[in-house]
Amino acid sequence: MKNSSKLLFYSMMIMSTMMIISSENILSMWMGLEINMISFIPIMFEEKNTSSAESCMIYFLTQSLGSILLLISVLIYPLISIYQFTLDEWVKTLMSSSMLIKLGVPPFHFWFPSILDKMNWENCMILMTWQKIGPLSMLSMMYIPAIQMIIVLSVIVGAMSGLNQTSIRKIMAYSSINHMGWIIACMKMENQLWFKYFMIYSFMIITITMSFNFNSMFFINQMSTNLSGFTEKASITISMMSIGGLPPFLGFLPKWMVIQNMIPSHSFTIITVMIMMSLITLLFYLRLIVTSFTISASTMKWIKSSKNKMLEMMIMVNLSLPLISLMSY
Repeated sequence: MKNSSKLLFYSMMIMSTMMIISSENILSMWMGLEINMISFIPIMFEEKNTSSAESCMIYFLTQSLGSILLLISVLIYPLISIYQFTLDEWVKTLMSSSMLIKLGVPPFHFWFPSILDKMNWENCMILMTWQKIGPLSMLSMMYIPAIQMIIVLSVIVGAMSGLNQTSIRKIMAYSSINHMGWIIACMKMENQLWFKYFMIYSFMIITITMSFNFNSMFFINQMSTNLSGFTEKASITISMMSIGGLPPFLGFLPKWMVIQNMIPSHSFTIITVMIMMSLITLLFYLRLIVTSFTISASTMKWIKSSKNKMLEMMIMVNLSLPLISLMSY
């Protein structure tokens, strides 16, 4: 893809998300979602091979299905005044389901790991961060029926399905599904909290996918062979522990905020399930870390290089929980 084409599609993708956030009309939001989808598909098809074509097709079909459901719910909405009691719940369910399909939240999650496994790390990073902003902002404005079931299902599917994976991209996909459960829990409690959680989550995803991209790591066995120095291993270890939500790393802060906001509503069963599933996600992160440190372990030296300066900065930011937690109060 030429640089001018890439600039056009990236700018369209950014502008369409801004359009979704700033719109007051649901049809304008729908238009923003469509532009966002059409601008991301050429970015996905940058590498012209079979796996890219498959991922583009799956992405197009799932996003189109979500858009169709959203349009149907918008068209049915005027009939609510006639059939108040029968249609109201159905329309709300259709609207929220359309966004859950676009986000890849269980029970509509099957397309998400299969797509990520066929993409490069840059596109994985965009799909796990930027492409979720529009649907999440729309979902935060909607009534979500059976929200507790969706939260529990998301954290359980994200944790359990990641245990038997060897592909790092699939592990990150199921980790993202698990985090979606926490973000939807934010929407249940305090509507603005989801954005704070999402910002910290996005930062962690960007740093960890950049590390995987620099070292060309796609499978667990490459964790031991592709990481040369101790600095790289330490940065990935700290990033993994951070995204798993282990204190004293930065990733613990958003989970701490969610738990703190859920306690007043006495949602102790859901909190317990969410914490237990977070421990299971930490288990498959530990599998990656143990592989990199034990099998074919290289020299334990802090080798200075230009790349390592960025990795050291990532370590410092992920260890900055005490400072950031003080600033948040």
